[in-house]
This record gives sequence, C-alpha cells and structure tokens, in this order.
Amino acid sequence: MVINQLHLLGLNMSFFESGYPNIILRAVAVYVFMIIAIRVFGKKELAQLSVIDLVFILLISNAVQNAMIGPDTSLQGGLIAAGALFAANFTLKQLLFRNKNLSRIIQGEAMILIYKGVPDMENCKRSEITIEELEAAVREHGSRDIQHVDLAMLEVDGNISVVSDDFAKRSKVSHPRKHKFKGRLNQN
Repeated sequence: MVINQLHLLGLNMSFFESGYPNIILRAVAVYVFMIIAIRVFGKKELAQLSVIDLVFILLISNAVQNAMIGPDTSLQGGLIAAGALFAANFTLKQLLFRNKNLSRIIQGEAMILIYKGVPDMENCKRSEITIEELEAAVREHGSRDIQHVDLAMLEVDGNISVVSDDFAKRSKVSHPRKHKFKGRLNQN
C-alpha cells in the first residue's frame, strides 16, 4: 500500500517491491507503528503486565507477522525481518541517546505521582493510575502507606519508583565499614 502511494508520487520503488527489501520495509513500518501505539496508549502498560496484557501482546505479534513478512514464510524471510527489527531498534536507541528532544517526544518524561505524602491526582489521572494501583506500588516498595512516601515517580519505562522515609530509616548503617579495596572507613 505504501509502495503504491509512492508510485503515485512518481518514485520508482521497484527495488522495494521485490523480495527481501520489501520485508525490511514492512518490518520497520510495523516497528514504528508499534512504538507510536505504545506511546499513545500509555507507558504504564509496559511495566505492569497482567494476564490480559500478555494475551494482548501475543495476539498483536501474531497479527503483525504477516504484515512484516508478507507471503514469504521462509527462514531467510523471518531472519531478515528479525534483522531489520534489531537494526531499527539499535538505530532508534542511538538517536534517543544523542537527541534528548526526540527522546522526550518518543519516551515521554518521568512524572511525579506522590510528593511528601500527598498524591498528585492530576498526574495520576493523566497516567491512568488509580489510587489503589499507587497504594500497591507503595507497599511493593516497603512503605506502609502513601503518607510515608517522600517521592513516587512514574518513570519513562513505566515503572513506579518510590522513595520513602521508611527506606531512609532502614538504610542507615549504624557502624562504619572498611572499604575492601582502599582500607579506609566509609561513613554510610
């Protein structure tokens, strides 16, 4: 379909219509589509996989398989599609590392969910995290409740990071330790 539209523009795309270049083009197009779809439907889905999410991912992978390799079901076709996906992923990661604006557009930014024991309900609503999910994340990080949390962030990878006063109390080292390489005392 994309190739037919390019023909209308007067571009000769016969190289991409035949065989393996076509598979590469299709695989990269599906890759870009999936990145956009995940970005639009929320990063929370990445870190919090439920049974429904797992089934969804399996069905999506099956649905896009034919779109990537077309009628070519050979081993070479599958390997070329996989190679194109690895190359596209590597290239995108390099671009995101080098260009912070592009990274912010594609991955988004970390978002404050709790600050000094008070949940930011607007950010929770924007990221579609219920108070129950937030409380569960707080408990998973070893805090009793939201009021004991200094900071909770929804990270760009979909995980929720929690820093609490409970953690600070538990992490204090009551005795100095010798550093095993330098032999001097650390004041942790």
